[in-house]
Amino acid sequence: MKVNVTLDDKYQEIEVHINAHSFDEEVEQLMKQLKTPVTNVIDGYVDQEIRMLKVAEIYTVYVEAGKVYFQTDEEEYQSKKKLFEIERMFDKQFSRVNKSMLVNVDHIRSFQLDLLGTTELILHNGTTVHVSRKYLKDLKNKLGIGRE
Repeated sequence: MKVNVTLDDKYQEIEVHINAHSFDEEVEQLMKQLKTPVTNVIDGYVDQEIRMLKVAEIYTVYVEAGKVYFQTDEEEYQSKKKLFEIERMFDKQFSRVNKSMLVNVDHIRSFQLDLLGTTELILHNGTTVHVSRKYLKDLKNKLGIGRE
């Protein structure tokens, strides 16, 4: 991929032009990234208090009993958003590891592979998370490990 930047006073706002041979997955992904606003905080609820959480401090986002929760080092916070909305908002920072959980990729310490083919993630805070086979390939791709 080539990137060209043109700086000129005649532009009032940023314009992005994508030139490609065809509309493929790479173009679609690029468009999605450009449209996604960059956010580094999200609202979390504990008791009757709303706290603004830094995304970098969140280890996992999970669903339990139909409610979505953020897990940090200190506490767990409830979210008013759906899991898929959070996944879309923080696509770069988080990866889905099973049907009901997202993991902050910056907090992954190691992978633990079992002889039976199961995979567990060990996070920096010591939490162990099961990775479904369905999501393992995407997680490895996001981390840049394994074979193509």
